[in-house]
Amino acid sequence: MVAPRPSNWNLPNALTLLRIVLVPFFIWSFLADGGAYGPLRWLAVALFVVAIYTDKLDGDIARARGIVTNFGKIADPIADKLLIGSALILLSAVGELWWWVTILMLVREVGITLMRFVVIRYGVMAASKGGKLKTVLQTLAIFVFLLPVTPALPWLSVVALALMLLALAVTLVTGADYVIKAVALRNAGVAARRTQES
Repeated sequence: MVAPRPSNWNLPNALTLLRIVLVPFFIWSFLADGGAYGPLRWLAVALFVVAIYTDKLDGDIARARGIVTNFGKIADPIADKLLIGSALILLSAVGELWWWVTILMLVREVGITLMRFVVIRYGVMAASKGGKLKTVLQTLAIFVFLLPVTPALPWLSVVALALMLLALAVTLVTGADYVIKAVALRNAGVAARRTQES
């Protein structure tokens, strides 16, 4: 007997949607700080941490309860990219992060997301271990960059930069890996369709 598909109306997906809702508040608090590195910047850090925690929490709950859905597999990385992307753009906009780093990361993230939609007819591409490592490194780097005390502490600025460059390297390598997997998934899907038609 085939087990019924889990409903999209579940706690993990609700947490994913919450993460998306938190993004505008994160952006507002960062911009409202105006480079003062005051309470609003700390609020931006707190919102970023809460949003990132929902990412871990929704995945843990989904796997533990066996309620992994195709919606979650697609919406979860989109929520991540909205949060990470907005943070990178904000940091570059205020001159705290090189634009070329942000552009490379965003091109990879948007490109892979679009590619997921292109090949979804052949199957859903779940996040790989490399992709999860990429997210962890990006998160750590952005967190250190966001801290109001980082600009005043040279050693912490070096740590933030090293983490960001490492995250960039993993981002590009995993991006290439996803492209290879997407091509293989598409080819397998096309071959299977031709077999059914013949």
